[in-house]
Amino acid sequence: MGGFEGHLYPGLSFFFYGLYHARLVSRALICNCPVQYPPRRPWSRGRWARLQQVHYVGLVKILSACILVAQELCSVPLQFVLISNIYHQRNFLYRKQWQHLTMYSTFFLSGCIDVVSQNLLPRRCAALEQGAQALGMFLLLPLMVSHMQDSEGVELQSHILLTQAMFLLLLVVTGELWAPNMLQLWAMKAFLYLIIGSWLMQIGFMLFKPISGYKWMDDDKNDILFVTTFFCWHVVFTAILMIWIYGFSFWWYCYIR
Repeated sequence: MGGFEGHLYPGLSFFFYGLYHARLVSRALICNCPVQYPPRRPWSRGRWARLQQVHYVGLVKILSACILVAQELCSVPLQFVLISNIYHQRNFLYRKQWQHLTMYSTFFLSGCIDVVSQNLLPRRCAALEQGAQALGMFLLLPLMVSHMQDSEGVELQSHILLTQAMFLLLLVVTGELWAPNMLQLWAMKAFLYLIIGSWLMQIGFMLFKPISGYKWMDDDKNDILFVTTFFCWHVVFTAILMIWIYGFSFWWYCYIR
């Protein structure tokens, strides 16, 4: 994901999606309701009654994927081709850009399936939604591994840590296919989405806009070692954030609503 915006926008998408899942898990624990099928608002009369019953998560996924694709296309030339045919040579051009677009297409596909399952089908098919999510992670992980081949130093170390978190997320979403209502898996999924999102944003700042004003040095072992320490701080921060979300949800559902 090239450039500062190429790390910031996907990171925000992952992070807000993790916040959404953390809220679902907290509500399921507090209200003792299935995490996949949260209670819906009762039907009301009026012009906007139908809109109150619409699930917007899939639409947000589609919108996020379209924004990411638009941002990626703005950074490539007008002649955006897959394979060149110059002097009888076949060269794979813009490989990273095509990898990015493939990643974003998985978000778009998952959003479309969420919209169809939650709003258009007579009966919601949660297994289909989770299958699309698992398929997206199966595609995302090898793309990330291939994405690191041209990296070194701080960039390589930060993306290795990101890939490890994505691998754990792949295991969680795969386990959900057999245990769709296990709250522990949903909590781990929210936790890993938050870590991936916050760390993606941090990578953007480290590589392109360091807060200290000094560029991270690839030949300095201290900088490379500190990247791992920084990642561990993100893990601790995410755990504290999960606890805070649960505490706020407990206060909201038990004392406000």
